[in-house]
Formats: sequence, structure tokens, C-alpha cells
Amino acid sequence: MCGIVGYIGKEQVAPILLDGLARLEYRGYDSAGVAVYSQKKQALCVHKAKGRLQVLSDMLRGGAAVDGTVGIGHTRWATHGAPSDVNSHPQVSQSGRIAVVHNGIIENYAELKSFLMSKGVEFTSQTDTEVVAQLIDYFYQGDLLEAVGRVLHRIQGAYALGILCADAPDQLIAVRKDSPLILGYGEGCNFLASDVTAIIKYTRDVVYMEDGELAVLTREGIQCYNHLMQPIEKEISHVDWEIDAAEKGGYEHFMFKEIMEQPEAMRRCIFPRIRDGEVYLEDFGLDESYIRSMSKIYIVACGSSYHVGMVGKYNLERLTRKNVEVSLASEFRYMDPIVDDHTLVIVISQSGETLDTMAALREAKRLGARILSIVNVVGSSIARESDVVLYTWAGPEIAVATTKAYSTQMAVLDLLGLWFARVLGTVEEKEYRSVLEEMLLLPGKMETILANKDNIQYLASQYFNHDSVFFIGRNVDYALGLEGSLKLKEISYIHSEAYASGELKHGTISLIEDGTLVVALGTYSKLFEKAMSNVVEVKSRGADVLALATESHAEEMGKTADAVMTIPDTHDLLLPSLGVVPLQLFAYYVALMRGCDIDKPRNLAKSVTVE
Repeated sequence: MCGIVGYIGKEQVAPILLDGLARLEYRGYDSAGVAVYSQKKQALCVHKAKGRLQVLSDMLRGGAAVDGTVGIGHTRWATHGAPSDVNSHPQVSQSGRIAVVHNGIIENYAELKSFLMSKGVEFTSQTDTEVVAQLIDYFYQGDLLEAVGRVLHRIQGAYALGILCADAPDQLIAVRKDSPLILGYGEGCNFLASDVTAIIKYTRDVVYMEDGELAVLTREGIQCYNHLMQPIEKEISHVDWEIDAAEKGGYEHFMFKEIMEQPEAMRRCIFPRIRDGEVYLEDFGLDESYIRSMSKIYIVACGSSYHVGMVGKYNLERLTRKNVEVSLASEFRYMDPIVDDHTLVIVISQSGETLDTMAALREAKRLGARILSIVNVVGSSIARESDVVLYTWAGPEIAVATTKAYSTQMAVLDLLGLWFARVLGTVEEKEYRSVLEEMLLLPGKMETILANKDNIQYLASQYFNHDSVFFIGRNVDYALGLEGSLKLKEISYIHSEAYASGELKHGTISLIEDGTLVVALGTYSKLFEKAMSNVVEVKSRGADVLALATESHAEEMGKTADAVMTIPDTHDLLLPSLGVVPLQLFAYYVALMRGCDIDKPRNLAKSVTVE
């Protein structure tokens, strides 16, 4: 959530801040602001605006209206205090000499605020962030680093902080705890940011800050410190993807671009991991004796990654004959999970920074479990804290609604299941070979689906005006329906729910009436007849039925359903990998026809870094 960018160098800073914030718009926000030290005024100049970044940019004439070569910027998604100019970041202390941008939540802000008010400090906002600025100012006695250190011993919660002081305009301070923050190294300049996309235009050399670390940025360099305020050396990573990967490249929306990129993303994810007819997992740190000793597998994730886990449960249990449990990361810590050193916990996260997922990971490690993470972002917090990491290699994903990250996560989980099954001897040679052969064909079959996108656009034009939609399916089709439903609701704002088809008669069917749209998933061949029965069931109650079926069953499904989206035939385990593509396209076109802000849906953020 939210976006942070900071710069210290020789160039005019405001245009750089605005450019960096523009590249972070995908993270979700409701206001924006910058704080710049003005050499002319010998003071901090703060400019903030509710609404889109363009409002702020117009106010500052693209940054040309603000002088200064050091500053911090922020796009805010409201947590404490409603969206407003006053509650926007940066937040500034009463004296005007300390400015702070902040991602996360200060959990004990009310207590600290009461303390400061008792000392005569006056607050202007409802934010928890203003408490940080005011507290730094309260402790400041000429040494900014010392004041920040004292504050860090008193605040509780999750935070990434960028700090600028009018009395020390030749430095920026960056602090990180449970919320992502990176440092960028330039020539005669340096950067801080919440995401590498904000600064990739200016530098490819970055450092990923760890929890409890602090950094002081000057024009000459960056000095990092650990939680004891001891100087430390950090390894510099080089970002190897191109800047155009984070740009639309002629597409109207990032989401559509990323849907269309899925075949190539799948090739990057799958092809290097299948060698000479065998699954090959790079630098895999789980030996075969451990795999055989596993008593249980937990899959822990949030949102779309959780839906990947739901598909994974069906496939992993079928392949490995091990008990697999899927848990929402936000619930894992509070359910008193039965975990020990024979439990493998598979953590799935696109960003590798999801706070709930990180907390679940740490709880699982505390209980003795081994952690295997599936993430997209190299060097992310979850990746660094896991025992084993499998990267999806999906490339940058900018749209809030995930597409190619979901698909590549699912591919990695399928490959992992095959590898486990091979070790355990729980998969027949014929099936093993069949799945691998079909996995290599997935990108091409995805391209076939995408080539027929106009048909899905037409179907969206027929159904975009529904106010309530139900997705139904069985087995992997049920798990796929969860993701299809989420895609539709998060970008089109249509009420949508997914149900296991067999549960219809246990209450949900009472909501089916004339004109209700039901998306019936019937790709799983072993249960196709039951899927057809459910279509008949909802049709008899007046539902409009849009079905999803494989090419071999499309004609039969079309005899009952009002319309059918089709996917090529493939192995049963891989059906969700193809089935999700038309559901993504359908959601996209429906949202487009409803005039929604597709890449930045309301109230949502790309990376959820608060609990």
C-alpha cells in the first residue's frame, strides 16, 4: 500500500519525486504530497493534495514551481484519518523543521499523541504519522540520527519512514520495520523508495533494507545501521529488467498488458524448470529425506495467492497423497495451527512483502516448520526469511488485480507437486510424463485463448449490466471460480461470490432468480456431468448461465447454457492455468464497459503492508 520516494542529489528534486510517485500509482492511494528543502527559503516547502497525483503535479507545474535538490514524496491510502489535504503525507512537526512520509501503522500512536499533547504539542491531522514527526522534533537537539533512534525505541507497529529535517538538509533518513523500503545508488545522488519501479529510471543498483535497519543518505553515499545503531555493510543488488516492463507499451491498461504477457511469463517460469523430461528446481534446499518425512503441508497466502493455494490443495494431495491444508495468512496466527518440524509451510506472495503473510511465516518458523516461499520479487522480505525460495519470474506486475503473477504461482506449485510426487513415488510414470508435456504446451494454448479475446469481449457486452454474479464449480473448477469471482468484483465493483456447486442446495440457490448471472465452470472432465446438472438446476430458477468448458465439452455445454467460453483441452491438473485466462478477460472487459478505473480500483492496494 502507499508509495514512498526520496531523492538527494544535484538535480531539481520535485520533478523526480513526481515521476517516481507516478510509477507507484498502481499501489493504490487517495492523496499525494511532497516535502522539499528550499535553498532560497532556507525551509521545508510542503505541498499536498487530495485525489489523483495529477492534481498535485498540476499545482506544482510538474515540479518546476518548487526549488530544491533534496526531498521526499508520498502517495497515501487512508488508514488514520479520512482522505484530505491535511491528512496527506508528508506530515510535518509543529515547528515545521521535520517532515515524515510513512507506510504502515503506528499501533501505539494514541498513547504517544497524548504524551506530546501534555507537553503542549498541537496536532493538525488525524494521522498516526504526524506523531512520528512530532516525536522526532520533541527529541531533536541538533543530532537528527540520535533523535530518530530515540523515537524508534518508543513507536510500535509496522513502518517504512522517509525523514527530512530543515536543520540537516544535506541528508535523508530511511527506516524500515515490516514494510518494504529500498535504497538506490546513483552518481552524485541517492534514492529511497518503497518499490524499485519508482527509481528504475535513475538507477539499477539497489539495497533491500531489513527489519530494524536505518540508513542515512547523502549526495556522496549511504550509510546503513542495524537496530543497535551500529554501522553495517549491505550487499548491492543490480536490477536486470528493463524500464519498459513497468510501462504500458501501447496498451490502454496495465492489467490488459499483463494478461497478454502471460504466455511469455509462463515460458520464463516453466521452460527452465523442465530439463530432459524431469522437473528441475534451482538451488532447491529440501532434501529427499525431509520430503519423505513430511507429515503435513500448509499453504499460507492472501487474496489471489490464497486461491492459487486452493488449486494447489487439490493438485498436491492428488500427486503426493500428503495432507494439505490451505490457510488465509491473516487467520494463521490466530488459529493455533498444529505445526512442527515435520510440517512444510508453503508461503505464496506476489510482492513478497504482504504483512499478514510475513507474520504467518514468522509464526510457522517459531513453531519449527520449514518455509518454502513462492514469490515474484527477488530480494523481498518473505524471500529473504524463507528456507527455500522459488521465484515465479513473472516480471513486474503493475495493475492492482494480479494476472500473470497468479498464473506463474500456479505453475510453480504444479512443478513442486510433481517434484514431490517423484521423490515420494506417488505418481505413475505415464501421468508424470503427460503433465510435463502439457505444461510445456500451456503458453501456446494460452495464446490460442488470447487470440479469441474478441469473443469474450462480446460476451462481456451482454452481461456487464448485472449487479450480482455467482460462480459455481467443483474440485479445481471451484478453486478457479474463487479467482474468477475476485477478479470481477475487485475491478468492476459487481457483487460476486463463488460457491462449490454442491452447496447450492444448502442455501445459496434461494438467491437465484430471473436474470441472475451464473458463471458455471465445467472444465473438470471427471465431474462434467455433475456440472451440467448444476447448470440445469440454476436455469430452472431463471438464471442466465455463462459457462466455461473445454473444447471437447463445449458443444454439449452449449445445449443448456446461454453462452460458453472455451479453453483447449489439457491435463486435468492444469485446467485452472488455462481456465483463468478467459475469466480475467471477462472481468477486464466488464469493468471497461462499466467505466471503472481498472488499474487502480477503489480502496485497493497492490501490496498490503498493514494488518
